[in-house]
Amino acid sequence: MSWRGAALIMTIAAFSGCGHKPAAVNDPQLQKLGAVEVVARLVEIPEPFPANDVYNYGYVFRYQVLEVKRGKVEGKEIFVAQYNPLKPRETVKDEFSGNVGGHLASFRAGDVHHMALDSPVDQFWLGGIVDKYFEQPGVRYWAVWTDLEAQ
Repeated sequence: MSWRGAALIMTIAAFSGCGHKPAAVNDPQLQKLGAVEVVARLVEIPEPFPANDVYNYGYVFRYQVLEVKRGKVEGKEIFVAQYNPLKPRETVKDEFSGNVGGHLASFRAGDVHHMALDSPVDQFWLGGIVDKYFEQPGVRYWAVWTDLEAQ
């Protein structure tokens, strides 16, 4: 392979992850928002997200807790409602959501997120909730701030 070919491959690799960049270390929003701060792996996305053109909603994800940085959570697996998950966290806040945000561009199963959370979700969001885990017991947390954890 020529040096030009190698340079092209390196350039493509460098730009392929641009929309999914890790959070800044110690984002002050993560440290001051919510009652809980965790680092957790998104286990799965059970089905495609509904469109946002009809209504705003919270979508419940299942996470494996890797680290609790502040506060307390119940167990090693938690359920977290994210507001309008089709929208990047930097643009998700609107007149209905309250103070939500972050730097996460999109949700992908297996990614590790650094999140500030509040609970229970019905104290922070009174709109529609898509919860494919409704039969599983446990607190539903409201994601106030979500970043992709630098790994």
